Amino acid sequence: MNTSTDWNLQGSYFEACNCETACPCVWLQPPTEGNCKLLVAWHIDKGHLNGESLDGLNVALACFAPGNMKDGDWEAALYIDERASDTQLEAVTEIFSGKHGGHPALLMSFVTGIWGIKKVKIDFRMQGNKRELTIPDIADITVESIQGIKGSESTIDNPPLCVVTSHPSVVARSTHYEFHDYDKAWKFSDRNSYYSPFTYQP
Repeated sequence: MNTSTDWNLQGSYFEACNCETACPCVWLQPPTEGNCKLLVAWHIDKGHLNGESLDGLNVALACFAPGNMKDGDWEAALYIDERASDTQLEAVTEIFSGKHGGHPALLMSFVTGIWGIKKVKIDFRMQGNKRELTIPDIADITVESIQGIKGSESTIDNPPLCVVTSHPSVVARSTHYEFHDYDKAWKFSDRNSYYSPFTYQP
């Protein structure tokens, strides 16, 4: 791992999985259905690696964990915006594979199998309390936040395991989640989701 590089990513993220709301995995408890079928999406508003701008790019990670997520043995596939240049593709791959440290390195420490890395069209949309992701012929997800008893969004902050540590996660629920690639396929709705801004750095 190389942590001497200069990099930073800021933007918005959301995730959806097959657990009931709210996902017990962030509390190091077993997944609702015994395994986790997770997809995470990031939109980079501002970002760079050693001077290479990554502004405006979208990234997604599909992940399967066979048991309790804290036990590792995750399998994953990385999807990177088709608009990325070769240099940007390499930079994003290195950051999200954990090569340059930070929270991505912690997350990837749980991954033991890589299905692949693809450069694809990724459509990441935000509107009010809704988040949507489309990767043509691979993934289609729509989620909406859950209103709290005080009328605003419900959040979870500082759980033992999470995709984003820089901001509290808004608790949401999927209205549609479909994924099919690498001989994997799942489709469901009304399951767990989180979203928030994010900042990653070494």
